[in-house]
Amino acid sequence: MRYLAALFLMSFPVLEVAAGQPVGIDSCRAMALRNNKQMSISEVKQDMARNIRKSARTKYLPGIHAFGSYMYTSREISLLNGDQKSALSNIGTTAANGINSALQNAGASLTPEQLAAINGQLGALGTSIEQIAGGFNEHINSAAAMLNAGGRSLVDAFRTDTRNIFAGSVIVTQPIYMGGSIKAVNRMADIGERMAAGTAEAVRQQTIYDTDKAYWTVVSLKHKKKLAESYLTLTKKLRGDVYKMIAEGVATRAEGLGVDVKVNEAEMTLLQVNDGLTLSRMLLCQQCGLPVDTELITDDEDKDNIVPVAVPVEATAVKTAADNRPEIHVLQAMADMSKQAVNLLKSGNLPKIGLTGGYTVTNPNVYDGYQKKFGGVWNVGVLVSIPVWNWGDVAYKVRAAKGASAIAALEVAEAREKIELQASQSAFKVGEASKRLTLADSNVKRAEENLRSAEVGFREGVMPATTVMEAQTAWLQARSQKIDAEIDIRLSDVNMRKALGTLEQ
Repeated sequence: MRYLAALFLMSFPVLEVAAGQPVGIDSCRAMALRNNKQMSISEVKQDMARNIRKSARTKYLPGIHAFGSYMYTSREISLLNGDQKSALSNIGTTAANGINSALQNAGASLTPEQLAAINGQLGALGTSIEQIAGGFNEHINSAAAMLNAGGRSLVDAFRTDTRNIFAGSVIVTQPIYMGGSIKAVNRMADIGERMAAGTAEAVRQQTIYDTDKAYWTVVSLKHKKKLAESYLTLTKKLRGDVYKMIAEGVATRAEGLGVDVKVNEAEMTLLQVNDGLTLSRMLLCQQCGLPVDTELITDDEDKDNIVPVAVPVEATAVKTAADNRPEIHVLQAMADMSKQAVNLLKSGNLPKIGLTGGYTVTNPNVYDGYQKKFGGVWNVGVLVSIPVWNWGDVAYKVRAAKGASAIAALEVAEAREKIELQASQSAFKVGEASKRLTLADSNVKRAEENLRSAEVGFREGVMPATTVMEAQTAWLQARSQKIDAEIDIRLSDVNMRKALGTLEQ
């Protein structure tokens, strides 16, 4: 709801500028905050920091990865070597040769008488030993052929045909202990988000400060323009009176020339103020994100008086200024970041433990005889990584990081001291601005009375024109100093609230 209200309020400046109406300081601030490029950059950085923090949180969660591959090889994987393949392919021939060799050895061991006796007995049966040996050889050759075929089929069965290999795997990893690195990374991400928020707040306050400064500069120059126009009117009136007196013979030509010089000076002053006012309006338009040629009219420039604000400054506010400043928040975040960097580097010397599991498939199926189909297996395990020796690399890095952390802590302490000094100086300047305004008011009253007396004396003929010109110059300076004092109070108020870290829209 608060953001909707802010958007609603921020929509008014556009309408006011479009209608050509005077724009107040709050409207200028709203436009500047909405259109400032650095503010947009800060918002993007904050969004980046949030995403980095969310990314760091995912390191606690398990990771799932899927892999797939295809590979063609010029040769297939062989479970048998060449000798084994040859032996299985010729197993029948080898057996037959062995049997034949055994038979030949047996026949060679018989004597002629034994062979004759065997043939005599076989002759009674109508056969001979040669006939029996020939038939047996046929059976042996037939069996050898069958065994050879069986051996070759066995060799073919052992072929893997792995020239075309498909593989896929799904792996789940869950970190259990990473030496504190995940915790350190998450803390650094949180600190980074704080740092981005502090930077955005610093940019916001600086934008408001720059806008207020440009706004009150325009107001100051517009009042000085009115003052310069009034001064020019006074000098011209004096010149007219002096030239009348010259015509009547009661004034000299030198007095007329002196008045002419004053008129020229007044015209030059008005020209300079007009140029400064134009440039200041351009700067204010640029701060508000408007085209520089926009006729931006401020709400306070046409008021008779620049009403100063009362700024009470408490001593406790000065003491606690550093706690409110976004710059300190950023520096403190950087110091905390350096400490977590030390913890992150220390994890390099600590063991890391992770749980892993997954499912792997291959084709050919290595778990079922290398068949041409997909087959897989589940797996689960624990991974442990223990650093043993790195030549002191991590220790050196940790020492360097500790040095950076010490520097960051010193920078925070130094910044606190400077901020306290700045807040004290800003509070002092507020008091000085109030005193200057009081003195300026008194000087204006005296200058106006002095001018009135000089003009009366000049009309009565008891005072020369130079006295009137001096009184006019003194009046101009007094009025200008009062405008400066009023603007200085406004700017010192903004500067003090920025120094205290309490500058709000």
